[in-house]
Amino acid sequence: MISTNYEYFSYFKWVYICIYVLKLAYENIVERIMKAKVNHVFVFLEIFAREGGIQSYVKDLFNAYQEVAKENNFTAEVFILRDEIGCDNPYAGKYLNFHYLKTLPPWKGRLKLALSLLKFLLFHRPQHLYCGHIKLSPLIKLLCQPLGIPYTILTYGKEVWQTLPNNQRQALRAAESIWTISRYSGDCLCKANSIAPDKVRILPCIVDGEKFTPGEKPQDLVTKYQLQDSQVLMTVARLWSGDIYKGVDVTIRALPQILEAFPQVKYLIIGRGDDRPRLENLAQELGVAERVVFAGFISTEDLVAHYQVADAYIMPSQEGFGIVYLEAMACGKPVLSGDADGSADPLQDGKLGWRVPHRDPDKVAKACIEILQGADKSVLSLEQDLRCQGDWLRQETLKKFSKKAFKQQLISLILSKAT
Repeated sequence: MISTNYEYFSYFKWVYICIYVLKLAYENIVERIMKAKVNHVFVFLEIFAREGGIQSYVKDLFNAYQEVAKENNFTAEVFILRDEIGCDNPYAGKYLNFHYLKTLPPWKGRLKLALSLLKFLLFHRPQHLYCGHIKLSPLIKLLCQPLGIPYTILTYGKEVWQTLPNNQRQALRAAESIWTISRYSGDCLCKANSIAPDKVRILPCIVDGEKFTPGEKPQDLVTKYQLQDSQVLMTVARLWSGDIYKGVDVTIRALPQILEAFPQVKYLIIGRGDDRPRLENLAQELGVAERVVFAGFISTEDLVAHYQVADAYIMPSQEGFGIVYLEAMACGKPVLSGDADGSADPLQDGKLGWRVPHRDPDKVAKACIEILQGADKSVLSLEQDLRCQGDWLRQETLKKFSKKAFKQQLISLILSKAT
């Protein structure tokens, strides 16, 4: 009996020792993980699988974060739902580690993202998570709230201007902060979804001032588009039937009045889409078809030369921000925008350009005539509108919307989370 009791005691003793050893090993593993703690996590839908405004903005964010991380000893993990291993990604390295989660069928990819992110958050407990699209926000709220991990939701424009599904609104309200690209987008978001305005922070789009520069009109483009002796108005936009808010049709309707004042004007339209036949027919009906040039799709590499061939950039639109205005002004070109959208930020409330009602051809025509008069280099006047002076336009644009300015704003936003 004594022997049996001793055997039971010895057995439980060894079980206890094993459990204790496993506990120490677990604690050691956790301690090692925590020592390698990641500061930030970013979660996006897709960045490298396609090109677009959001993708371009996020790449600017990656560039700036790498500099901020180097200076502050930060590291971040980036989870991307629809990108796959092997994509062209120049940002992967010491400061940004990427997880590509594209899986078919798509529901498996979403499940993979949820499980991968949950595992990472459990073990690493980052200081802050940045949700890169409103569609991901319900998942982020579900994972972060129980773990006490604060999160920020990045928004860009029209995707948050209307009343959102309840789970997305709840995620916005639970977020520590919301980043957006312009005051207008922030106002629309708050009004449509009953969000407190003090939760919103602005991190605007930027322009690469080393890439987008002034220059003489490229003669090859002048010849290609038959622009000799012409004043050139230009728009860069998608020509989609569901996207007519870009205002290309409004500018075509304004051409007859503009041509009365400047008979040599031509309107150069950069972009492609299913709305082109309607726009071509409109130009025919108005008798201005010979003054409208549809250039089709132009690669990013060739875009600067097309800005340089223009005398003014015209887009009476409804934008969340409008990076094309920055590109045009960095190239020293006067700009025209709509007056009830996010373009108020790049145009600095009209200080840098003309803002008119975006569906009013008469107002567009009047402003275009003023721009062409001001841009006429044969007229020298001390009272010439500053908005037509290319060097000044470029200088004022880069003060607020350069890579350097973006980095400083990002530092301020990130460090405010660390204090």
